[in-house]
Amino acid sequence: MKLFAAYLFALCLTLPAMAAELKVDLGHGVVTYRSEVLLQRRDVRTISVPGDVAFHRTMHYRAVPLAALLEGTGPGDHLQFVAGDGFAAEIPAALLLNTQGSTAWLAIEDPAQPWPAVPGHGNAGPFYVVWTQPQAAHVGPEQWPYQLASIRKSSGVTERFPAILPDASLPADSDVQRGFAAFQRTCFACHTLNGQGDARLGPDLNIPHNPTEYLRADLLRAFIRNPQSLRQWPQAKMPGFDTQALPDADLDAVLAYLRHMAGRKRGG
Repeated sequence: MKLFAAYLFALCLTLPAMAAELKVDLGHGVVTYRSEVLLQRRDVRTISVPGDVAFHRTMHYRAVPLAALLEGTGPGDHLQFVAGDGFAAEIPAALLLNTQGSTAWLAIEDPAQPWPAVPGHGNAGPFYVVWTQPQAAHVGPEQWPYQLASIRKSSGVTERFPAILPDASLPADSDVQRGFAAFQRTCFACHTLNGQGDARLGPDLNIPHNPTEYLRADLLRAFIRNPQSLRQWPQAKMPGFDTQALPDADLDAVLAYLRHMAGRKRGG
């Protein structure tokens, strides 16, 4: 039995690493891209990404321009990027197709040369959306989904999840409405609200209790900036949002939105 187990172990060491698959559905059927094929494309490049969101340092990737995989997508479309860990980023196609200087890339992990682990999160592969010059289009940290498994075109967030909408009578420039916009950029990729949303990484932020109902405002602000400041937990997955990712005015607006939604519970 020991000899057989040793044989199987040796066999596994000699087998080539398995190629990963990315599912893309733009409304006319699912297209499957294999990592080994993507790495052989004529438009694959080696790119450098300073200040990479996942690794917090300069990283080098083999990548293809993401727009090349989104043919037929228009600026008015909406795309959802779903990761293997339950993260679900909602990104308007206009940002991905922008001409403001930022470029979105699909970084592809070579099975023979795996990326290092992301501290506290495991491997970032097999696919990772990275950006060059992200500041030019104000790309936020939640718009860098890694462990990517699928991309699909869908209707917008407000159409699919009406229970997350604030009171429609509030003016567009109100703190609550601005907070709702910031919530979609920074929180909705990991959390649901009123039971609605596709993310499965973090808890619901309104039912049964909204965090503004059980945390003082100063503690909640500190927690969003640095989750370990409230509860030290090595396995915690929530990243902190610094003032570059979430300016103070946007953080105040998010809290205004959450306080508002505490009075609009549905599905609890």
